Amino acid sequence: MNRKINKVAVLGSGVMGSRIACHFANVGVEVLLLDIVPKEAKDSSNSKARNSIVNDALKFALKSNPSPIYSKSYASRVTTGNFDDDLPKIKDCDWVIEVVIENLDIKHQVFANVEKYRTPGTLITSNTSGIPIEMMLEGRSEDFQKHFCGTHFFNPPRYLRLLELIPSSKTDLSVIDFLEDYGQRFLGKTTVVCKDSPAFIANRVGVYSIMALFHTVSEMGLTVEEVDKLTGPVMGRPKSATFRTCDVVGLDTLVHVANGVKDNCKKDEQNGLFTIPDYVSKMVEKNMLGSKTKQGFYKKVKGDDGKSKILTLDLNTLEYREKQKAKFPTLELTKSIDDLKERTKVLAGGKDKAGEFYRKSFYGLFAYVSNRIPEITDALYKIDDALCAGFAWQLGPFTTWDVLGVEKTLPQIEAAGFKVDDWVKEMVTAGCPTFYKVENGIKYYYDIDSKSYQIIPGSSTVLSLETLRDDNTVWKNSGSTIVDLGDGILNLEFHTKMNTIGAEVIEGINKAIDLAETKYKGLVISNDGEHFSAGANVGMIFMMAVEQEYDELNFAIKTFQDTMMRVRYSSTPVIVAPHSLALGGGCEMSMHADKVIAHAETYMGLVEFGVGVIPGGGGTKEFALRASDEFKDGIRLNVMRTRFLTIGQAQVATSAKEAFELGYLREGIDEIVVSRAHQLTRAKEAALSLANKGYTKPIQRKDIKVLGKEGLGIVYVGANTMKSGNYISEHDQLISEKLGYVLCGGDLSTPTEVSEQYLLEMERKAFLELCTERKTLERLQSIIQSGKVLRN
Repeated sequence: MNRKINKVAVLGSGVMGSRIACHFANVGVEVLLLDIVPKEAKDSSNSKARNSIVNDALKFALKSNPSPIYSKSYASRVTTGNFDDDLPKIKDCDWVIEVVIENLDIKHQVFANVEKYRTPGTLITSNTSGIPIEMMLEGRSEDFQKHFCGTHFFNPPRYLRLLELIPSSKTDLSVIDFLEDYGQRFLGKTTVVCKDSPAFIANRVGVYSIMALFHTVSEMGLTVEEVDKLTGPVMGRPKSATFRTCDVVGLDTLVHVANGVKDNCKKDEQNGLFTIPDYVSKMVEKNMLGSKTKQGFYKKVKGDDGKSKILTLDLNTLEYREKQKAKFPTLELTKSIDDLKERTKVLAGGKDKAGEFYRKSFYGLFAYVSNRIPEITDALYKIDDALCAGFAWQLGPFTTWDVLGVEKTLPQIEAAGFKVDDWVKEMVTAGCPTFYKVENGIKYYYDIDSKSYQIIPGSSTVLSLETLRDDNTVWKNSGSTIVDLGDGILNLEFHTKMNTIGAEVIEGINKAIDLAETKYKGLVISNDGEHFSAGANVGMIFMMAVEQEYDELNFAIKTFQDTMMRVRYSSTPVIVAPHSLALGGGCEMSMHADKVIAHAETYMGLVEFGVGVIPGGGGTKEFALRASDEFKDGIRLNVMRTRFLTIGQAQVATSAKEAFELGYLREGIDEIVVSRAHQLTRAKEAALSLANKGYTKPIQRKDIKVLGKEGLGIVYVGANTMKSGNYISEHDQLISEKLGYVLCGGDLSTPTEVSEQYLLEMERKAFLELCTERKTLERLQSIIQSGKVLRN
């Protein structure tokens, strides 16, 4: 069956339902969002009153931060209604998703009504987080049962990549195959097929990890600050770490899941660990549930000075106190180690309390996941995939175990009182030392049933720098690596702090273009770091400016500009594939590519104004060029004003779609991919396509229309008005005038056509002049001293 998803019905508009609806709207699907009629409107004929629950829920979701939707315009793709009046409309839907309250009786009622109107052959799924899928099939038709399964999205659906698929014994396998592919390619998910076991995969292991930590805290006498310091980014986990995450999720939710596992998994060897500790039970009794009750492990209050501050819970007294700084010698040792795998080895080898904590945590986790196979899945890689996508861990349990050494840690795990399942020992004894291995760019996992390594599904068809890097590196320096992707296409990746762009990255870009022009067909610039690039190295700029080394600074900025122009004007196609942060220089690089293949979650912007300068790597020039292409009689001043404000307000796109709206990406040229896993593959395809069509080196533009004094008048009046109203500082006024001067091409008497080089020289001159300003230097120094990311 050539199944297509054009219209989806989402039944239930609560926190999950409304946000699932928004994410389907993100990918272009028409959505019907339904919920109950309020009791007070049951007898009303007023549709507004009858739809008030669903409309209020959607409105609340659209106003939430972070936003569940890529662009406000996409909200029009969602139509609302209610179960009583609009359920018959599901006959036109290709997929019906139930997202009502976690009550089996209510779900049975919903499914009975769905069966009256659903078109046979269409998909019907439940977003349950724990109710057994088999129990939902009671009374349902054969066609319903064949096309039914669990589809467990994680909250927030737009941002957390996990989609757990839970088939029943009656589910047609073609339905699971379709949803696996659709979830990955269309929804951007890591789809993981789970067994119909309590809490499925991610919550089963993730909540075990949290519950184990709850008990470890008491045993080791750790504070809230210490735990969150130990379990955050330093070990490849989210900034919210453990207790802040608990506050966001809600302590009652965690307790509910933990109790569910304890009650339904009597044979779990760690069943006792799911017993709620006394201090957690008391917190629930006192309604200290986290963000939803405005107090949990942290509490935001107003200080005596009227300013907000965060207090921390003392776990012994359950009273709030001032935050305390957490320090451990082991963490000090890791500060200079950027590679997470190398850092993990240091953490686990620590000789202090932190090292003891990590060993206890890792060893317990390793034993626990070894014992969950085959209970929750037959394939170990699915556990890693679920934890990485659902809990945002950078390293899954089995990957971490490989890092620390399976054979090396086995006796240590046993000595710590944990029991590893026998299959792990058999694996090591059979000469298979790791859970994963890479051969010829393909990733394999150890399969327990066959007792051999098997290809991870998709590994042979989807490109990954992780698997290609070891055998296909063509060239590298300290900050960048060139990898052969095959078929004549190279990839340049950078791996500096936050992937900031300094001399080593500039060298890498030029070397990659040199190689692509002489020996290959094309170049992709992408990386698998947390962020694409946070921009140019502000520290380097600051040092040159402070030392008044203006010739050197001029040379550095010109080199950056020339390199960006090489990205645009080389004799080989250059594709840039950004994701997450693409700021300052990272944005400028994207703007000079032949084509951008942007991940949907790309946050792009020219943010230099906040540092006290203007974009100096071709960004200002490029905005002038793009404004020129948009000029039409009567509206050109409006176009110039919009471009000016985008830079002047340092606007950062909150999605790749918004990057189009802000003018960073180009309609008809650049593309968005929702699947991060497929982004590199698509970028390579784009480079090959341009090369095979017959790529010709572009000619630099000399026809850029700038407005001169016609535009400058608006800039100067606007900046002066803002300054007079005390909306901006005198220094901000100066930056605004410098920016406007470049965008307008100077004080030309009439609108004139100029070249790119003309604008680049003006851009560089303005950048350098601003670097001599005391206020600019103060801003740069403040950013560096505050420890903020080094970006322009």
